[in-house]
Amino acid sequence: MYAFLFFLNFVLIYTIFAVYAERKISAFIQDRYGPMETGPYGLLQTVADLLKLLQKEDIVPLAADKRIFKVAPLIIFTSVFAGFAVLPLTSDFGGSQIETGIFYLLAIVSLDVIGILMAGWGSNSKYALLGAMRSVAQIISYEIPLGLSVVCVIMVSQSLNLQEIVYQQGIFINAIDPNAQNFLFGIKSLGIETTHIGGFLTWNIFRIPFFFFAYLIFFIASLAEANRAPFDIPIAESELVAGFHVEYSGFRWAMIMLSEYGMMLLISFLGAILFWGGWNTPLPNIGSVALADWTSGEPGTIAGHLWGAFWLVSKALLTVGLQIWIRWTYPRLRLDQLMNLSWKYLTPGAIILVLVSALWRLLMI
Repeated sequence: MYAFLFFLNFVLIYTIFAVYAERKISAFIQDRYGPMETGPYGLLQTVADLLKLLQKEDIVPLAADKRIFKVAPLIIFTSVFAGFAVLPLTSDFGGSQIETGIFYLLAIVSLDVIGILMAGWGSNSKYALLGAMRSVAQIISYEIPLGLSVVCVIMVSQSLNLQEIVYQQGIFINAIDPNAQNFLFGIKSLGIETTHIGGFLTWNIFRIPFFFFAYLIFFIASLAEANRAPFDIPIAESELVAGFHVEYSGFRWAMIMLSEYGMMLLISFLGAILFWGGWNTPLPNIGSVALADWTSGEPGTIAGHLWGAFWLVSKALLTVGLQIWIRWTYPRLRLDQLMNLSWKYLTPGAIILVLVSALWRLLMI
């Protein structure tokens, strides 16, 4: 219950600052003015926009299927927010630590496709329906390479439990497995023991060389999953007048936008957990200078909670910043370019990485 309330409040506060950051970063990159007038440095502009959305009239088109139209934003938001239920924020605090956490997360997040299709169909608008169909085609296409990149981590770590995968990337692996040497794969197989060193040397993306390419596929596919540029064709303003949510206004539109920013954060959390060490510190032990020990904190202690939350949230927010940077740097892809990238390059590359992960597990352990 506490984890649920924490993630709910965190996502709401994060969205306010993420919208403000997006405006400021876009203004800096494209050399234009960001929100400057409402509050110091424009800090209150996003709050003002939120209050405006809450007060706007909830308009339902006369010819729309009202039941489907009204339920769609709720399904989109619920499917995204439910994914936070299995995220380990620290060594002892987070959502449900179920053994099939990754499977649950990927399955529940996929349900937003249903909500998007309902929003387009229920609006009874050709623009909304066209945007919904393009969005569904994009999300389904990019779920395949994203899922395969996650399978690479699962095969090497031999676990679907997100908390266990994080423990394997730090100095506290003995807390979950007394026979930790069975899991010391990667760099140790090349003759270097890194578990007692900790820090970034134990993260999957550094310990297993080809995981850099797996994360690259994961990150590109995650942009498409969140409808972020250069994969924002479903909400292309110049072509579709805002896509599948063109008929929405007020709080229902705000829920759809909240879901987009929530998906950005959720994917960033997942990438940090699978590849970047999760709540583990990036600082290694160097001789007598035990940086990893000092900046981790023992599991179950207050210091462990504070350090773990700090590192994981920092990694996730850095990834969100990168997503915003990419949006305002690269132009939108055409639909044929988008599908070619998924089916001709990312999916075959992800399949090859799955085979390499299997061989790595068999030969290097």
